[in-house]
Amino acid sequence: MLIEFSDNLLTGNNTIDTQHRELIGRIAAFVSSCEEGDGKMKAIKMLDYLAEYTEFHFSEEEKLQQEVSYPGFKEHKEKHEEFKRTVDALHEFLEESEGPTAAFVDQVKQQVVDWLFRHIEGFDRSVAEYINYVNNPGRL
Repeated sequence: MLIEFSDNLLTGNNTIDTQHRELIGRIAAFVSSCEEGDGKMKAIKMLDYLAEYTEFHFSEEEKLQQEVSYPGFKEHKEKHEEFKRTVDALHEFLEESEGPTAAFVDQVKQQVVDWLFRHIEGFDRSVAEYINYVNNPGRL
């Protein structure tokens, strides 16, 4: 599976798209590190790095939603919390194991990569469209 930002992930909101590029880049680096067998400590540090940026991005995205009174804010925030719990569970898995295994990498691809791509294409695109609508009420 190729993990990279592509045009089908564009939301049309520059702030969101720039942060998604960074987030996906961090995920790709994390998965690559795990696949190369870089070891437990490096994987934990990379996952911490990913979790830190995820927290920043979700916070920024939620601020944008609140600024425009996005009607789906509560559900969107719940999805963010779901993702954070997944990252926490992956962190616990790494702490308890000898390092990132092939099964762990598969789990990351399913629970992080696939989830994020679906989230961007659905939830985040809806947010960007709503922000565009609010900021340009005369354009349909």
